Amino acid sequence: MNVEELVQLNNEKQKQLSTENKKYYEDMLVYVRLSYDKSDQETEEILVELLDHLVEAQAEGKMAEDVFGKEPKKYADEIIGELPKMVTKQRMQYFVTGMLYFLAAVSLYSGIATLFTHYVLGIESLTKTYYIGTLALKTLINIPVAFALLYVLLRYFRWFCFKKINKVMEFLLLWIYGVISLGLFMLVIFVTPDFGPTVQTPFYMSILFGAILYLIGRKVRKAI
Repeated sequence: MNVEELVQLNNEKQKQLSTENKKYYEDMLVYVRLSYDKSDQETEEILVELLDHLVEAQAEGKMAEDVFGKEPKKYADEIIGELPKMVTKQRMQYFVTGMLYFLAAVSLYSGIATLFTHYVLGIESLTKTYYIGTLALKTLINIPVAFALLYVLLRYFRWFCFKKINKVMEFLLLWIYGVISLGLFMLVIFVTPDFGPTVQTPFYMSILFGAILYLIGRKVRKAI
């Protein structure tokens, strides 16, 4: 079975778990998956294997703690330590996929924002003027910023696993993260000077370009 089939099988089998066992297993699943430098195939295979053990134990009246112990993080770390590393080709494919998705999102946002400001606010033309030098510099800065923010978010979700944090605190932490993330991107936009030759692009070209990048990103992702 490939990775997508294993993920689908995992999702189906989780429906057999009780509420308590499902919460325990979901934390372990997220923690292991977000190790991010391990083989996807091996990771999903071991997660399905763990789930099978838990389903069988539950049928015998056992809880997840009876199967995996009362220190799930420690147990998960042991599993992660035994998983093979992701090969370099896969890492490059993930990097390219992430970059394409990010650029697609920026391009789509630019086109949709132009539509909104023109028709709703009436303050912008449907054709925007871009400075090629400025656009290239912003891209070179924003890509590593985006990957750094993604890394922080993944680390947060791993830290969040196996912890009991109330919803208000969870919302507050994510809100702070969102504000900082937006602030960093806005800072790049406002401090980068305009330079280089200009090009005028209608809004629909930004949307079309973003859609193309997204489709290419999906194709690269499926090739992993």
